[in-house]
Amino acid sequence: MKFLIKSGLVVAVALAGSVSAVFAQTKTLDTVKARGTLNCGVNTGLAGFSAPDDKGQWGGLDVDLCKAVAAAIFKDPTKVKYVPLTAKERFTALQSGEVDVLSRNTTWTMSRDTSSGLNFAGVNYYDGQGFMVKKSLGLKSAKELNGATVCVQTGTTTELNVTDFFRTNKLEYKPVVFEKLDETVAAYNSGRCDAFTSDVSQLYSERLKSPKPDENVVLPDVISKEPLGPVVRQGDSGWANVVRWTHFAMVNAEELGVSSKNVDEMLASANPEIKRMLGKEGDFGKGLGLENDWAYQIIKGVGNYAEAFDRNVGAGSRLGIARGQNALWNKGGQQYAPPIR
Repeated sequence: MKFLIKSGLVVAVALAGSVSAVFAQTKTLDTVKARGTLNCGVNTGLAGFSAPDDKGQWGGLDVDLCKAVAAAIFKDPTKVKYVPLTAKERFTALQSGEVDVLSRNTTWTMSRDTSSGLNFAGVNYYDGQGFMVKKSLGLKSAKELNGATVCVQTGTTTELNVTDFFRTNKLEYKPVVFEKLDETVAAYNSGRCDAFTSDVSQLYSERLKSPKPDENVVLPDVISKEPLGPVVRQGDSGWANVVRWTHFAMVNAEELGVSSKNVDEMLASANPEIKRMLGKEGDFGKGLGLENDWAYQIIKGVGNYAEAFDRNVGAGSRLGIARGQNALWNKGGQQYAPPIR
């Protein structure tokens, strides 16, 4: 580093490839390694995505991403501290360094990606906003909600989306706004609102938890694009790569037919793509600041994307959500990962 003195000021001019530039790209990973645990921001309780069970053990699709990052770093998916956050708290917690990554059903938008000091590291669930209403109303479409009161949670993309929907369709509505999800759902369940709007996945989750699930119906209308994914702080591209490629490893593993059940026998595979992914060929962990078996550890400890999806929100869960948009790209969906090579 050179020091130039001008007008009584010492100006530090960093040369190309300086140590400070390298540190800026790796500081979060170094901090996590030194701490020995990953601090992961999650939902306060959303079935299928992030919620504690009756023993206090966290589970869900977003939780599995946290576990996968921990597995890649520590070879141990349990080395995670879960920090439950409301929609209003989540970005501040990430920006302040309270959490290392936010894995909390968060929608990737332009404003969040360009003006909030945040970077999205992928999409682990493609979603869209919808409406839940009482079956007794006999509604078939959200366009029949003219004049309705609608429960909505503040600090989410749903506020603007629902306003756009009613304005575009020249309909009137009265928003009933709450800060916390449980307050929003409680108001809907008590009959304070005609409808509850949120991501469709969240509607199915809350319907399942309601006192009388069969009395509620999710309308077929999907009024927005809600690409949900993990978020990191801007200015640390090395850490963003770790989180991004953790998700990509799970997607690639599904595409290549590698799962938690067969990953050990796949170590002997002659397929070059599998060999690279499992660290048997090449040096692909180095660029992430991890060991070459980083993806093996993810698959062994957590599973591939299909395993995570099925047990948390898909056919093997109480939610029973079809893969739909979240199927692999070669099976009619949008889940697509760049190759490891």
